[in-house]
Amino acid sequence: MSNSGWTTTSALSDSLDDIRASARAVREYEGVVSKLVTNETLGEGVGLSWQEITYAQLTAQAVTENTDLDNPQQISDTIMSITPTMVAIETFLTDRVQARINKKGFAKIGALAQNAIERKKDTDGLTLFATFTGTSDPGAGATLASGYIASAAANIRGNTTEPGHDPIYCVLHPFQIHDLYNELVASVGTSIVTEGPTARVYQSGFDLPVANCQIYPDGNITIDGSGDAKGAVFAKEGVILVQGRAPRVVNVRNEKRGGGGNHVYHYDEYAYGERLSSWNYLMESDATAPTS
Repeated sequence: MSNSGWTTTSALSDSLDDIRASARAVREYEGVVSKLVTNETLGEGVGLSWQEITYAQLTAQAVTENTDLDNPQQISDTIMSITPTMVAIETFLTDRVQARINKKGFAKIGALAQNAIERKKDTDGLTLFATFTGTSDPGAGATLASGYIASAAANIRGNTTEPGHDPIYCVLHPFQIHDLYNELVASVGTSIVTEGPTARVYQSGFDLPVANCQIYPDGNITIDGSGDAKGAVFAKEGVILVQGRAPRVVNVRNEKRGGGGNHVYHYDEYAYGERLSSWNYLMESDATAPTS
């Protein structure tokens, strides 16, 4: 039987609507650095820089009834200064774009600029990691193990000049954390695994603290051309994030461009600083994409 008289979708292709059923923005890693460090705010009317004074220790001495104490201790100070700088992003959408594009897509566009600001804020903090002390990490090309994290935490807490206090955090690329997973589940398949840390990690992934140091993944950490990543172990007090002017969004109308539209400017002002280098340790290791 001939189908020449059948009406199919191909016969009425010009009548079919072309509709976007869904829209999404590219998923990003949620930054963690700004949430784990000491946050300070630069007040209005106090200049361009946030400053902190540190007073050095004094030394006491033993005395007896026969001591003629004439040994005054001099008080000395040092100042640390952090100057917030501005970051910004601009977008411009014409009225025609707003009127014509898919409404579901338009609803997703609004968050893109702020996501970019938050990503930069996180990566600026991660950039500071590269300047940290590098004496407790395995180093480029080497596999990360929990003992390196524990040694960094011990060095922070046990520093003889000025000990760091808890909380102490560790931020690593997910590929680095996978090496910690492999370390803990190495016995799976060769011995009986009872309920405990090994079974838990095997089931749900590595989410355990090491030496009372909580570990956080951050996929914004860069993997270099050699396949290495630079995470860090640090005391919360060891890194300071100074917020300048609060984040703001400015909408500016422009009738001259493209038939009319809106410039949207996102601004933020901040800077990271290191309070004490002995409270912050680099954790550089191999971060090749896992295969097993």
